[in-house]
Amino acid sequence: MAGRKVLVVDDDVKTVELVKLYLNRDGYRVLTAYDGLEALRLAQESHPDLIVLDLMLPGINGLEICRTLRADSDVPIIMLTAMTTDQDKLTGLGLGADDYVTKPFSPRELAARVRAVLRRLPGERGPDEIKHGKLTLDFLKHEAFLADKPLNLTPVEFKLLGVLAKESGRVFSRAQLIEKALGYDFEGFDRTVDVHILNLRRKIEPDPRYPKYIKTVYGAGYKLLEVGGDT
Repeated sequence: MAGRKVLVVDDDVKTVELVKLYLNRDGYRVLTAYDGLEALRLAQESHPDLIVLDLMLPGINGLEICRTLRADSDVPIIMLTAMTTDQDKLTGLGLGADDYVTKPFSPRELAARVRAVLRRLPGERGPDEIKHGKLTLDFLKHEAFLADKPLNLTPVEFKLLGVLAKESGRVFSRAQLIEKALGYDFEGFDRTVDVHILNLRRKIEPDPRYPKYIKTVYGAGYKLLEVGGDT
């Protein structure tokens, strides 16, 4: 993963320099921004492999940046913020963030989170493609299609859908989905999975309020039925 490009965004210069120091030690190329407008410009022009994004920024806040990027990009985003409530976390994850680190934080832990998220990007061995009803997952190109129309999935959403599609009909607990899609060293909380599943339903279900394909098995977890097929 050395040589990957990481954009670090925070309005505190000392925080940016500290994070940059640790990421440089891991071999990453680090871009820096100190306000929302510069962060958005660099994200759109430099195409980083991952963004560490503070929420409280001058110009454009981190949530708005995340919302804007998710309109046409699946770049992994780790949110960095002093807001610590579950609702704050769920808001960020609901916009498509891949992980969430609260301040004050350990730069060593943040560097580990960066490594964990980048390990989840395409490149590991497995099937090149899965066709599941009207759903197609292309693992080489990291592209998903529903009835031949492209789906704009985040890296975590793609990975979760891939896990479910590879063993369709099998019930996966939240812990199993965290292990298989997010990695052993993911230190989030169970509701993270629920938020990503909700986002997936919004993208593939005819009516996300009454899911036909990604089914909840109460007390057990989630399973995927044939997309576009009878339930």
